[in-house]
Amino acid sequence: MDPVTAVAAAGVALVVKGALESAGQEAGRSGWTGGVRLSERIRARFRGDGSAEAALDQVARTPDDENARQDLERVLTAHMLLDRGFEHEMRRMVDEAVAAQGKGAQVNAALIKTAQVFNEKVEIKGDWNIS
Repeated sequence: MDPVTAVAAAGVALVVKGALESAGQEAGRSGWTGGVRLSERIRARFRGDGSAEAALDQVARTPDDENARQDLERVLTAHMLLDRGFEHEMRRMVDEAVAAQGKGAQVNAALIKTAQVFNEKVEIKGDWNIS
């Protein structure tokens, strides 16, 4: 997975997380509101692009829909490739999200599904439970 696509995938996962938290399905699980903030920034970027706005709205309505997630990821990737400034902003926001969730962060496989993430070094401290 190329770096732009990886940022888009992470961005979509954060949008989904924000949509779930906004809907109250994960209320109280996180005090972080970056998913909503990221969604608002993406919405501002997509303004005037009907198909892009529809892709974002579909994920907001049905965050569990894998096809909607993939559509949003493709549109977000395209917008980032067209505007390097927007790409850098998305990278910064995703990095901030990772940093904000760094302490006690949990990986939710339902959000990540088949995304591939490449890291140079991974350290795990504390309890590690796989179920």
